[in-house]
Amino acid sequence: MSIIQKIMTMPIVSKFLLNHYAPYKGAGISIDKIDLANHHIRVKMPLTRKNQNIVGVHFGGSLYSMVDPFYMLLLMHHLGSRYIVWDKAATIQFLSPGRGMVYADIQLDPNEVSHIKNLAENHAPVLRNYTLNIFDEAGVRIAEVQKTLYIRRKQPRPRK
Repeated sequence: MSIIQKIMTMPIVSKFLLNHYAPYKGAGISIDKIDLANHHIRVKMPLTRKNQNIVGVHFGGSLYSMVDPFYMLLLMHHLGSRYIVWDKAATIQFLSPGRGMVYADIQLDPNEVSHIKNLAENHAPVLRNYTLNIFDEAGVRIAEVQKTLYIRRKQPRPRK
């Protein structure tokens, strides 16, 4: 692993880079906590004029982008470079208007990584579904996101 790759796995560096990623910065999205050892990321977003819709509540696209990459990033980190991990599909259901600060906890069961490795052992594609919720400050569930990820163990490169 190169020094750059090693630095990227450090939570403080990852948090800094993600918090300065232009689309996140513009929407006011911030990574509150990264705990890679416990397979957990918390993200939050205040309601601002830059991320509200015409009726003054959180824009749906910002709510989705707030949680979009994190299952993929967690799995890429824990599976390592011998696996391909892609977002395949996603849906979001809006349950209540988002006003004020909203947050989401992206959490993987630690056994999930081992389970995926077993399923992908023969290099066949594996599809995994994850559900997460977005809450407001009062703990009211305002949206439910379902993600489908494509995971496959890479084929070994032929030796020349």
